[in-house]
Amino acid sequence: MANANDILKRLNEVFRDVFDDDDIVVTPKTTADDIEDWDSIEHITLIGAVEDEFGMKFKMGEVSGMNNVGDMLKIIMARGK
Repeated sequence: MANANDILKRLNEVFRDVFDDDDIVVTPKTTADDIEDWDSIEHITLIGAVEDEFGMKFKMGEVSGMNNVGDMLKIIMARGK
């Protein structure tokens, strides 16, 4: 099982790809307010890209409960990805 830092690095690459910005650096506290183009439409794209990267599917309740990158990280770690 990957550790939190490894998962965060992979998430960072997904964010850079989805938002087409190599300067993005995500932390567990990063929210949509911190990334200019992260709106509701891009959130759907982001969730799909994260699911593809980690070979998993989020449940609707998990997605609606994600307030920051840390929430996403916790779910991925709990699933052992």
